[in-house]
Amino acid sequence: MSLSRSPSPIPGGGWSSPGLDITSSGRSSPAKLTFSGSNAGAVTWESARIKSRGVAGYPSFSTQNQGFFTRNMRRISSSLPSFSAKKDMGYVDKDTKPRPAQWRIPLLGRIRAFIARMSRKWKIRAMIAILLLACYILFYITPLHYYWRRTSWLGGGQKFVIILAANVGGGVMEWKGAREWAIERDSVRNKRKYVARWGYDLEIVDMSTKKRYAHEWRESWEKVDSIRNSFKKYPKAEWIWWLDLNTFIMEPSYSLQSHIFNNLQKHIYRDINEYNPLNLTHPLKANYLDPEALSPVGDGNVNSVNLMLSQDCGGFNLGSFFVRRSEWADQLLDIWWDPVSYEQKHMEWEHKEQSSLQQLYSTQPWIRSHTAFLPQRMINSFPTGACNENGNDTRIHYDQNDRDFFVNMAGCEFGRDCWGEMYNFRELSYYLNRNPWERFKEDLVAVIWFKLTGQKVRL
Repeated sequence: MSLSRSPSPIPGGGWSSPGLDITSSGRSSPAKLTFSGSNAGAVTWESARIKSRGVAGYPSFSTQNQGFFTRNMRRISSSLPSFSAKKDMGYVDKDTKPRPAQWRIPLLGRIRAFIARMSRKWKIRAMIAILLLACYILFYITPLHYYWRRTSWLGGGQKFVIILAANVGGGVMEWKGAREWAIERDSVRNKRKYVARWGYDLEIVDMSTKKRYAHEWRESWEKVDSIRNSFKKYPKAEWIWWLDLNTFIMEPSYSLQSHIFNNLQKHIYRDINEYNPLNLTHPLKANYLDPEALSPVGDGNVNSVNLMLSQDCGGFNLGSFFVRRSEWADQLLDIWWDPVSYEQKHMEWEHKEQSSLQQLYSTQPWIRSHTAFLPQRMINSFPTGACNENGNDTRIHYDQNDRDFFVNMAGCEFGRDCWGEMYNFRELSYYLNRNPWERFKEDLVAVIWFKLTGQKVRL
């Protein structure tokens, strides 16, 4: 008897090896055998086998639950809006009409559902965007940016104190009118915004005439005493920047660090012969002087500079100058503040404390060695026409194209309009420092509106 297990069936059924025929019919697997299910009629064995293989009609390739819509049908259907098929044509009060089920879901639940439907990639992107927005709000919009810019390892703003000379009482000759109050208000607001942006300290001192000691007290000499008191009040301050009232910071986006102190060696000059309107002899010549005093640039070390100021057509200008905390500065302020200077020389010195400093500089070599000068337009630009009746002078006058940092309207009370100059420079500063949204409104929307209607509008 042959034991061959050939898988090929004969046309009539059964096996090719006759020895394996078990029944008299010669079949071991039924060709026409039928069975009955519980809910269906008779099904042949061959059709059941074909159906179980997933073959219907012609053989073809098909995936089992692998399509996009098949896999995501439930998620897509749940995200689609649902509409009620009922139409209530009758009037129902809005307070008594029940709301749809999706309206009764609380806001927090809807947010959670929305987040749950987001993919992992979009969740990460949303978290990064929220983090960046939070950092921007914390460090640039809230007052927190003032404090982080004050720290020594982020901004270093605590090293600078701005002293602004106010005139609360109105001065010696007259009390303040509306224009004087407006000038003071604009000047103070300008300095407060600037220190709030960069983390500096602002000290507003009263320069009104008064008597503090037994000797006579005269206006503007109080600068020296105010600087000394500010060094005591702000122990962490390294530099003090003195400003007169008739001044305006035109570019508040410039910090003192980036504008001056980060590259101090490049900006200053210590040899007064580069610009010498006073025609001073420099350096002094004497046998007892050391090499540092005999040098026109002192020791050449930028860290030895303790006083920085600018010069105009008349000499030293103390409407804007810097003093550094040091033993040298303490000694200078003590000598500068000596009653001999402002009691016995106030009639001889036209510019009071400014003339006193010029006298000290011209006669004392130790003062020259630690004094440096900045270009006037860097910290002390003048309005056109000031200090020069022949028109604009590129050395001293404000230039809008160069975006000068600071304007000093010195001498405006002598034949010029202080309020007019302050107003013009204030409006110019606002115009030059507009943000993109303000530029869009004023340069595009307002212009289009004017062309359409012929009316000017300020947005």
